[in-house]
Amino acid sequence: MRITGGSARGRHLIRPKAGWHCIRPTGDRVREALFNILADELAGSTVLDLYAGTGSLGLEALSRGAGTAVFVDQSRQALELIHGNLKNCFPSAQASLQQINLSRPDSIKRLHKKMPAQLLFDIIFLDPPYAKKLAEKTLAMLGRESLLQENGLVVAEERASEELAEQYGTLTLVNQRSYGETGLWLYRNIEMDNSPPF
Repeated sequence: MRITGGSARGRHLIRPKAGWHCIRPTGDRVREALFNILADELAGSTVLDLYAGTGSLGLEALSRGAGTAVFVDQSRQALELIHGNLKNCFPSAQASLQQINLSRPDSIKRLHKKMPAQLLFDIIFLDPPYAKKLAEKTLAMLGRESLLQENGLVVAEERASEELAEQYGTLTLVNQRSYGETGLWLYRNIEMDNSPPF
């Protein structure tokens, strides 16, 4: 598992130990394809990595030009992995870690209260355990909470055979891709009737 592009390209990430079944990193091939789609969105962006696991999505964003990253996971083991990967790849990055159980129905509201009042994210990555309906529940919460810039993006990863809705509050589906068993859904926060193209 490695960073696939940007300033830390090729840098290997610390992997979960054997038996840590709660952490499933996004594969290098899928991550590289995703970040090729996001290329024009990343420079100077503020990103939020939910169900962060190893932190590979937020770390890839930092490598490719994101300015700030916030990593959220309920597992202390995951946060320790992310801390180690940040130290190895970006020791001076503007990054923070939050331990929150994102399966709770008030989790995004709790996260919002912990963030600085004026902080809005440009890109939110959402990679929960597959097939537990956590992606759609979290998308619904994100569609109600004001964590995302207008026209900002949410990228949801789920098993490709799952079905996610085209609309969650202000979030509108603008792109969907499948890579083997992995599906990616890209939602834009559209307050008005205009959506910038990819």
